[in-house]
Amino acid sequence: MPNWLTQITAITSLNLRTLGERRGASTAAAFGILVVVAVFIALLSIAEGFQQTMASTGDPATVIVLRGGSDSEMTSGVTRDAARLISEAPGVLRSAAGPVSSAENFVIVDVPKRSTGTDANVPLRGVQPAAFAVRSHFHLTAGRLFGTGKNEVIVGQGAAQEFSGLEIGHKLRWSQNEWEVVGIFSDGGSLSESEIWCDDGVLQPVYRRTNYQSVHARLQSAAAFSAFKDALTADPRLDIAVSRESDYYAAQSESLTKLVYVLGLIICPLMVAGAVFGALNTMFSSVAARSREIATLRALGFGSVPVVVSVLTESLLLATVGGVAGAAFAYYAFNGFRAATMNWQSFSQVSFAFAVTPRLLLMGFVATLAMGLIGGLFPAFRAARLPVATALREL
Repeated sequence: MPNWLTQITAITSLNLRTLGERRGASTAAAFGILVVVAVFIALLSIAEGFQQTMASTGDPATVIVLRGGSDSEMTSGVTRDAARLISEAPGVLRSAAGPVSSAENFVIVDVPKRSTGTDANVPLRGVQPAAFAVRSHFHLTAGRLFGTGKNEVIVGQGAAQEFSGLEIGHKLRWSQNEWEVVGIFSDGGSLSESEIWCDDGVLQPVYRRTNYQSVHARLQSAAAFSAFKDALTADPRLDIAVSRESDYYAAQSESLTKLVYVLGLIICPLMVAGAVFGALNTMFSSVAARSREIATLRALGFGSVPVVVSVLTESLLLATVGGVAGAAFAYYAFNGFRAATMNWQSFSQVSFAFAVTPRLLLMGFVATLAMGLIGGLFPAFRAARLPVATALREL
């Protein structure tokens, strides 16, 4: 074994064996990094979870048609004639009941949150019978479908978990009408699970709607999208915007995702700075407490490089312990944790689950190594430059 490697091994082993003597400062440094990594991962898991929920809504063979220039269903309007033309366009899947196309309306109703008891905006969607075939992942998890022409609703399981009063059999009052919850549904973890659905034929007169806000249709295949879009956009009778549902909902997640990442860029560097200063203080104290030991080793012929490596190794070890513990805490505490937030495109609540992904864990580990490296670098150089003669006089 080369002499320098022997020296590094010897000094590093000595440092690690004496960690117990400095357990107070070492624990504080590791805990500081634990908190930073846990908060960093938890914060970004909000954006990841929301983005996954929005991106999982729809599939490449499902399309949404809005009025031209509209960026959400809230600002859109589609006439009855336009809805008929859209359902008859080339590429739309047909079943025994007709085109697999649902012209829909979208209103906001007040439902109290379970966590606070305060009212929140929840989407009430009026759908046509084909809506259940348009959404390929739709299935009831409890109860039954609403009856045609009846003031009945079915509730997405995400909404049922986040908001009170949405249990089967419960009755709610919106727009001077009483509605009964008769079923709970799942749609593959998509945005639809944050909504309440009813018969659009009932919703329209209650909310004085004569037309629709969007048309959702299922195509024969994902490859039929271009022909479908070209046929509609070339029709002079129509002023519409055509998107794949998956693309439309993924684009709606951009504003919140950007906001969370901006907050992360503001908050996390401040916390990282605090953790780095904690690590610096710990390692400077460690070097000061071992100044005689380091001087003795230098007098015995140990080089400055092994001293630097030993201090950095100790700093990286403390950071890794704290970082791994912080990542584990964030994963078990937040992964799958359900919450609701505002969708700024529709001004309604969206229920979603935090997602601690492998990418976030990797980002947390990289941040851990960076904090450990920066926290140990300056103390390591100080140890390497420690005057041997001055330190030996203290013996």
